[in-house]
Amino acid sequence: MENVKILRYDGSLNGFLCAVYRAFESKLRVIDIQKIEKSQKGLFTEVETVFTDINKARRVWTGIQKKNNVAVKTIYFSFLSETKGIEIQLYKYICSLYITSSEDESEELHAIRIKLYQYAGMVSREKLRIESIAKFRVSQDDIYFSAVSPHYDVLPLISKYYRSKFPHKEFVIYDLKRRYAIYYDLETTQIIKLDLSHIHTSGPLSNTTIQPLITTELIAHHITSHAAHFYSQKTAV
Repeated sequence: MENVKILRYDGSLNGFLCAVYRAFESKLRVIDIQKIEKSQKGLFTEVETVFTDINKARRVWTGIQKKNNVAVKTIYFSFLSETKGIEIQLYKYICSLYITSSEDESEELHAIRIKLYQYAGMVSREKLRIESIAKFRVSQDDIYFSAVSPHYDVLPLISKYYRSKFPHKEFVIYDLKRRYAIYYDLETTQIIKLDLSHIHTSGPLSNTTIQPLITTELIAHHITSHAAHFYSQKTAV
């Protein structure tokens, strides 16, 4: 039997799913799953870094869908709540979909489920709030720009709403707290790790061009290593 482990991942949903894959594949005794930048070593606990592999993430996600399709939304929305310790709660919840629990474990899982439903509900309400208050300005190169400060990481959830609202407009929605944006180019929506706070505070956008900044970042993104590529992915596979 292996020693208990703490798994570290890159902070993305795909990365978390790969940590789940690693735990299941090797039958690890996992006591915590932590983001790399926030991880803490346990005194007598081995820490292992899990690298993101889109195929492994997809296998876990597909497996969850087959077990309980409703659970997918709960897991996704709860993850985006960024609640401290959310990863180990989600891990135990996912395990419960596959393993019959003892009476004591069932009580713990019941409490976890209630918390996850609450987290998912908070994220869902925040999604609707941001959709209702986001204000757009138009840049010189005709890109709609909005900067928001959501309580939770809801940008991956709101792109569908705005694609429907602005089907023929390119738009950028920037998260001031998390310093990343979603960019819709009329065909696809991409997540961009880019500081656009100066655009938010620069006043009227009629004399500002946004496209060169986006193009530069997308080029840099595509030439980074395969491992780094997944670091910025926030959406589920």
